[in-house]
Amino acid sequence: MIITRSPLRISLGGGGTDLPSYYQEHTGFLISAAIDKYVYITLHEAFTEDIIVKYSKLERARGIKQVEHPIVREALDLLFPTATHLEITSMADIPAGTGMGSSGSFTTALLRALHALRRHTITPRELAEEACEIELGKLKEPIGKQDQYIAAFGGVTCFTFRTDGSVDAVPLALSRSTQYELEDHLALFFTGYTRNASDILREQDQKSKTKDSSMIDNLHFVKELGYESKKALELGDLGRFAELMHVHWQHKKARSQGMSNGRIDEYYRLARDNGAIGGKLIGAGGGGFLMFFAENRARLREAMTGAGLQEVRFRFDFEGTKVIAQ
Repeated sequence: MIITRSPLRISLGGGGTDLPSYYQEHTGFLISAAIDKYVYITLHEAFTEDIIVKYSKLERARGIKQVEHPIVREALDLLFPTATHLEITSMADIPAGTGMGSSGSFTTALLRALHALRRHTITPRELAEEACEIELGKLKEPIGKQDQYIAAFGGVTCFTFRTDGSVDAVPLALSRSTQYELEDHLALFFTGYTRNASDILREQDQKSKTKDSSMIDNLHFVKELGYESKKALELGDLGRFAELMHVHWQHKKARSQGMSNGRIDEYYRLARDNGAIGGKLIGAGGGGFLMFFAENRARLREAMTGAGLQEVRFRFDFEGTKVIAQ
């Protein structure tokens, strides 16, 4: 049996500029951080001739063309086009649709397991590129490249998305003390909403493709916030970073009416009234997790959990997608 895991992620600046409709014209930049919450894939050769796939549903197919799960089908077509006698199971620490890049984590974990089955070595970059080819290339999802790359690389990483489609990945020059302080002051709370990121990202994608000036200007500004966040984090100026989070959220909400709602706005106000300097929804928006930076996290925690939100505590992951049993 092969078991792989791939980390989920949070964005620390520049989110949204990783969509091809933006970076192919303007170059994208963002900071992403892998966290110690994971998607797991187990894979082993079955006795029967079927392909068995277990996720939120159970599939039993006689060949890859009959597999309903699109990512599993395309990954098998890429690496095992004549596959039989396989059982694939996925599990996750955090449910899908919560803004932490679970689709990219699923894809990289699955591909890593299939390469392990074939006894192939693969670099993080190659893994990320294969995952992007499946999700963006073959399945035509209106998403960016952040999730696949941070899942594969891990760490707290700066990504530059070039107009030719190439991606530069450079670890953020974060001191150990700043890393620990950042982990100690960030807090994640589940809003109770899940959503399909493609629904919101499709609107951004279409506006970028049609060169909608308000969308392009918004993403230009957010990219600059990403560069400013990088500078603040590398200088250890976490107060400035927190202020930039707040500015980012105000501009992120302007991208789509579906980005927030009355209840999420109320949660955000509650957090700001109880010590949060800055915050934002993780991911495309519309639901999932709110992330805040607070000097007094205990006060924030009491207010948010008192309002019925569930906190998820985390640390950064510096290993990326890996095989944990073989």
